[in-house]
Amino acid sequence: MTLNVLTFLFIGASFALYIGIAIWTRAGSTREFYIAGGGVSPMANGMATAADWMSAASFLSLAGVIAFMGRDGSAFLMGWTGGYVMLALLLAPYLRKFGKFTVPDFIGDRYDASLARGLALLCAILISFIYVAGQMRGVGIVFSRYLQVQIEWGVLIGMAIVFCYAVLGGMKGITYTQVAQYCVMICAFLVPALFLSLLMSGHLLPQLGLGAQLDDGRTVLQTLDEMLTELGFDPYTQGQRSTWDRFMLTLVLMCGTAGLPHIIVRFFTVPNVRDARESAGWALVFIALLYTSVPGVAAFGRINLIQTLNGPDQQGVAYEAMPDWFRTWEGAGLIAWHDHNGDGRVQYAAGSVADGGRPVFSGERGEMGERLLSNPSSGEFDPTRQPFASEIYIDHDILVLANPEIAMLPEWVVALVAAGAVAAALSTAAGLLLVISTSVSHDLMKRTLRPNMSDRQELRFARLSAVLALLLAGYFGINPPGFVAEVVALAFGLAAATVFPAIVLGIFCRRMNSAGAVSGMLVGLFSTLAYVIYFKFMGGQEAQWVLGVSPEAFGALAMVLNFATALVVMCLTPAPPESVQRLIDNVRIPRGTRWQ
Repeated sequence: MTLNVLTFLFIGASFALYIGIAIWTRAGSTREFYIAGGGVSPMANGMATAADWMSAASFLSLAGVIAFMGRDGSAFLMGWTGGYVMLALLLAPYLRKFGKFTVPDFIGDRYDASLARGLALLCAILISFIYVAGQMRGVGIVFSRYLQVQIEWGVLIGMAIVFCYAVLGGMKGITYTQVAQYCVMICAFLVPALFLSLLMSGHLLPQLGLGAQLDDGRTVLQTLDEMLTELGFDPYTQGQRSTWDRFMLTLVLMCGTAGLPHIIVRFFTVPNVRDARESAGWALVFIALLYTSVPGVAAFGRINLIQTLNGPDQQGVAYEAMPDWFRTWEGAGLIAWHDHNGDGRVQYAAGSVADGGRPVFSGERGEMGERLLSNPSSGEFDPTRQPFASEIYIDHDILVLANPEIAMLPEWVVALVAAGAVAAALSTAAGLLLVISTSVSHDLMKRTLRPNMSDRQELRFARLSAVLALLLAGYFGINPPGFVAEVVALAFGLAAATVFPAIVLGIFCRRMNSAGAVSGMLVGLFSTLAYVIYFKFMGGQEAQWVLGVSPEAFGALAMVLNFATALVVMCLTPAPPESVQRLIDNVRIPRGTRWQ
């Protein structure tokens, strides 16, 4: 069978599986819609949590980020992984024991204030929507590449699939669909990873890849350092960020992911606290299978990419001699070439191929076959002048998707990666849409505006809000604002600066009151938004960074401001009611102990 037939077969079979599960698990009550009835087994919930956690960012982008950023990319690996450990050990069991399955519900009841609930509701929707807008764009890109349709049609197809199991099945449909998606996703990531590791290093396990020796006796890291230095890049093991900024980025990613609402709610789909802890352990095992493989996959992919584009003599390969995968991904817009010096060769080196580093495609190919437009201000190509030393634009997302084709692995492996990419793009989008739906129907309508409405009415509002959120997310997937790519990290910054401190203080500080929590959340919210908007969209310069912290990492400073503000205001205002303080003691201290 041809690659296209195999791809359609694998993706079609996965779609049939997801829709079949959605029909089988259709939610009939708000409890099933919100938390899958609370009867999911720990192992199945761990698998679903891993699928929810490992979004398109983990499956598609993480290896690419590490491959192209080198040491700096380690912040994402450590931050996202450490964030889950922090959530599983520090927050999830206590939240599960408290019994409120949404972040606004917990904050509203813990601080006994509608204002705190409303602010948490705003933050949860804002965080989730920023995140899901990027996911829907990822759905469109993946579908456009593998289903050979326009990105707009790709987004619409993804919306239809998500509608089937998220809107109809709610958390019940999402949970069991995500179990299937995890199985597809992990096979799609590990199978090519094992192939690559065996072909390049002789080791079967990609986890041993970075220190493995290649045929010339050098390790993978040594080879990459020398390759990149020769091409004008910084060494792979040398980052451009300062140690301080890298630490702050890691911290904001850890605390931000620990505060993401769509992950927190997963711990309420199991019967009790003990099962919540057990499911957290299972999820960590399932996540580690992918995350420990990422550094090896990133290094192998970057070496393969350089050798394919530049050839053994590092002088570039003639465009006519480039393999078919190059033209395929060129058509998808994830790789592009502009022949600056007119020699007909594809040359990859340090620097940006176009102004701003963004590809601009022409309707027709150039004289040498290139489709990328670039207009250097000098009018002439100078290989010693930045930023036009390179002739290649490479999107980071290409690495995992194109790895099997670059390494000339069997076509069924390419088709499997296609199915895995689709699963990754859909899994997190569904979880985020459910958070938005639950926030509107349960926290806004049921707990605030219409407390007397029936279970059936609440379920109707939940489905309606999920449909509206899906349509809005789909619109931004088809018509993304220019800043979507930059502000995806803002979701993590906002979660760290607003939700995370309120939850931590709500659990571990019995004296914390609503005035302190609300003040801290407002300071964290507005300081993060102001800092990111100024430096990302209003021309702020690196020399103006506060304490040398980049906009992506500022959420960590805003989190500190949140904690400090909350504690100061707490000391200046009355303590919460004694009933609330006893409730917190009951959540934190196990029953039957002498500390109870």
